[in-house]
Amino acid sequence: MIDLKKVPFELTDAQRQWVTDTLAAMTEEEKAGQLFCVMGGDYPIENLKRMAESGLVGGVLYRPVRPASEIRADLEGIDCVSKIPLLHAANLEEGGSGGVNDGTLFGWPMLTAATDDPTWAETFGAVCAYEGARAGINWTFSPVSDLDLNYLNPITNVRTFGSDLERVKAMTAAYVRAVQSRGIAACAKHFPGDGVDYRDQHLHPTVNSLSAEAWYSTYGEVYKNLIAAGLMSVMVGHIAQPNVAMDVCPGLPPEEAMLPGSLSRPLLTGVLRERLGFNGLITTDATIMGGYTQPMPRREAIPASIMAGCDMLVFTTDLQEDYGYILAALADGRLTHERLDEAVTRILALKAKVCFDRPTIEPVDGPALHRSCADKAITLVKSTEPDALPVMPERYPHIRLITLGKDNILDGSVREIAGAYLIKQGFTVEHYDPFADDLHGTAGLSKKRLTLYLANYEQASNQTVVRINWCPKHALDMPRFVHEETSVFVSLANPYCLQDVPRVRTYINAYTATRDTIELAIDKLMGKSPFTGVSPVDAFCGLADTRL
Repeated sequence: MIDLKKVPFELTDAQRQWVTDTLAAMTEEEKAGQLFCVMGGDYPIENLKRMAESGLVGGVLYRPVRPASEIRADLEGIDCVSKIPLLHAANLEEGGSGGVNDGTLFGWPMLTAATDDPTWAETFGAVCAYEGARAGINWTFSPVSDLDLNYLNPITNVRTFGSDLERVKAMTAAYVRAVQSRGIAACAKHFPGDGVDYRDQHLHPTVNSLSAEAWYSTYGEVYKNLIAAGLMSVMVGHIAQPNVAMDVCPGLPPEEAMLPGSLSRPLLTGVLRERLGFNGLITTDATIMGGYTQPMPRREAIPASIMAGCDMLVFTTDLQEDYGYILAALADGRLTHERLDEAVTRILALKAKVCFDRPTIEPVDGPALHRSCADKAITLVKSTEPDALPVMPERYPHIRLITLGKDNILDGSVREIAGAYLIKQGFTVEHYDPFADDLHGTAGLSKKRLTLYLANYEQASNQTVVRINWCPKHALDMPRFVHEETSVFVSLANPYCLQDVPRVRTYINAYTATRDTIELAIDKLMGKSPFTGVSPVDAFCGLADTRL
């Protein structure tokens, strides 16, 4: 029996009665529908209303492509026709911008972590909760609770609070407390933990290869800490942890030990439920991902996830097809009615907690708080060139600006924002075009010119690397003459760019590409404010030459 009086639900008598009565009144088909959280943008609003009215869906997530007012109107319209209110999900993992297109990009979690102050994680959560609530969001697929242990991983990176265990524990718990105290359920991800493999689980199953002992003392500690903080839900990744699976189930066949968490009963029931004592809701990560679709036939995988311990399934390749797989498994016994009722009970309990009487959330100024946080987070990682700083117009009247990676950001163009701000500070600016240049020696290099690199290589789903690609014409845009001219490299996203510019002598990490981080980084280079950020990861990538 699930004790709904216990953490994290802590339901009142009236709330528990609503769960009991609602479950008793539901048909088998309606219970099956509650298991699915769909992507709202995949369906016209009238279709979503029909799905909700017929009990085919338990939750909906919208991507941040519309303003809060429009998304809220859609969600309210869907709830009006649904017998049971839906969970309104969003990925508020970087700010309100993770849910709505008029929200604040507060910063990727690593920006907050670089302040080395958990109160900023609380502020981060407060911004996410306020801006999410404006859109009607009551469930956030955050915080990212992974440890960024492999600098080659293309998906964790700045999405995490870093690699230091104690910092990750403090930051994730502070974020959870902040959003849940404001009536939004947090969903920590991606159990059993991303950031060890160098590959992306969106493309195929990946592996957390730590020993069982090492896992329990790292990722296990993160989740124990979050459970103690009252975490309401956990998102399970398509990530295998064979050593932990075999630790909890000795003699487990290798093919079962290598199942991703989203399909692994040893990891979900044996570890998360029984060893760690988690009583909240468990959901899969998106079941459209290669990490989920490849381990077994989908007809088997969909019910297997529920039997393994998942309570909800996020996104579908075909809702009617997946819904049919649940009903077929109930009919032939691969999915038990007892397990279905357990899953639906937890779904209803979460709804009882967040879908009805929600607290009034005190407004916060997301943009201003982002700027303050960024000012404390920007990190001077490396400075081995004497007298390179401060960068003043009197010393370097001419800036050769080289922008790398993605130029378009929420605030506009990296190139244009930086160029305009440098001119405002009194510099002349050359926007360097390597295709208009040729190889040359060092005799003509001016000591009055500084080359400023601004690199925006972002982590993203469905890519295999986050690395710098130089100009095919002799790599003319790379830092070539690092001893003959002054170069400063600022990474606006990936904190590991030193692997590709190991001999650059001044290197800064800014963790999130916004107008504020660009302007604040320039201010700090000019000596207008100090660098106070503390690197949440080994920005030197464990390489000896990056420290030279």
